[in-house]
Amino acid sequence: MAAFKERPTDLQNHDYPKITIFSDWCKRCGICVAFCPKKVLAMDQDRKVYVQSRENCIACHMCELRCPDFAINVEEGRTISATGEKGA
Repeated sequence: MAAFKERPTDLQNHDYPKITIFSDWCKRCGICVAFCPKKVLAMDQDRKVYVQSRENCIACHMCELRCPDFAINVEEGRTISATGEKGA
């Protein structure tokens, strides 16, 4: 019998990095997506970058360091709920 993986609704109140994408600055080049070793970021059909799996982020800052437009910010150890809001 296969083990169940932790579902997004079960991810509340963990210390995941806070990932902020400044969409006004982003030119949708995809460099941040390509350099993320854990595939935390993805692009939609309009090439807009979004966080697809925050719980996999290891706060290596590769996305932030490689972005030529400084359009992404990673803050370590922020308590983030499954909805992306800062917890207490």
